[in-house]
Amino acid sequence: MSSSIPQSQLDPNITHAWRFGRFFRLLLITTPFTALTFPLLIWMFNFKIASTLCGVYLIYHLIWALIWPTLEYRYFRYDIRDHDFLVQQGVLFRQSSAIPLHRIQHIDTHQGPIDRLLGLSTLMLYTASGVTPDGVIPGLAEEEAQHLRDVLSKRKGDDGV
Repeated sequence: MSSSIPQSQLDPNITHAWRFGRFFRLLLITTPFTALTFPLLIWMFNFKIASTLCGVYLIYHLIWALIWPTLEYRYFRYDIRDHDFLVQQGVLFRQSSAIPLHRIQHIDTHQGPIDRLLGLSTLMLYTASGVTPDGVIPGLAEEEAQHLRDVLSKRKGDDGV
């Protein structure tokens, strides 16, 4: 199980991007939704139960926005091995995906406005299986994403695809 690149973590700035996106959604979607459903919950139950339900819902989303990105960052890993590209992720439920290097059709990098501001890129690996990426590595430093793209694109496939 030798590899040309050691098992790597994402750039730590990805936690800021994830927090920003989730906090933005909390302010623009979750909070107004909670405020609009509060009268319905009072009508269905009572003020105390409605307040408790809305409070729990908002606390859940605050945890999702402020604490969860640190945990996601801690458990996201990727590695180029001899014959495949390994992506491991998941906080509660761990997922490992191995993409055979000879099956990779093309590799894209993507940057949104927040990513650009933080100097991050997302690497997307596509195989012949479809139009959606089979491997997505968010939160790479721009230089690292370009380096990985170049290293992976120089690998020769042997299945004639």
